[in-house]
Formats: sequence, C-alpha cells, structure tokens
Amino acid sequence: MGSVTKKWLFLKVSSAILIPLMIWFAMSLASIYDKSYNEVLTFISSQPSKLLFSMFLIFAYFFSALSISEVFEDYIEHKNIKNAANKTLNIFAIVFPLLIIILVFNL
Repeated sequence: MGSVTKKWLFLKVSSAILIPLMIWFAMSLASIYDKSYNEVLTFISSQPSKLLFSMFLIFAYFFSALSISEVFEDYIEHKNIKNAANKTLNIFAIVFPLLIIILVFNL
C-alpha cells in the first residue's frame, strides 16, 4: 500500500471516529451550558469525560494535520518549504493536544 493510499485511509478512518466524538462533545457542551462552575468542574474531571475529551483532541488534531498537509502538498511547490511546513505542523499536532490533555488530567 502506497503512502498516498495510507494517508487517504487514515483520513477516512479518523473522520469516521471523529463523528461520534464530535456528537458527544457538542451534547456535553450543551448540557453544561447553564451549570455552575462546580458542576462543570465535576463533569470535566470525571474519568469518562477526560478519556473521551482526550480521544477527541487526539483524533481532531490528527485529522487536521493530515488535512492541512494535503493543502501543503497541493499548493507549496518548493520542496524545502513544504518539508519545513509539514514538520512544523506535525510538531504542533503533537505538542498542543499533549499539553491540553495534561492540563485536563491535572484538574
């Protein structure tokens, strides 16, 4: 299987996994909209919420990194700039979710 095929397959699988996670996230936000600070903190600090939110972040950043790298492949012609942009994108796609997950698990 070629790298382009793997990238396409990862993009489709991650988007399929993101659909139920996005539905959960939207419903969770709607349910805690009118709650007090303590109720919101209790919801966020519960174990299922931490796990689902972490999975949501990981798959969302993975999906966005794959999507944006496709844009880089299509529109950046200079190879060195394209490689630098992809490496920077991958670093941010790893660092940001990791920091947010660490912060959520420390609540």
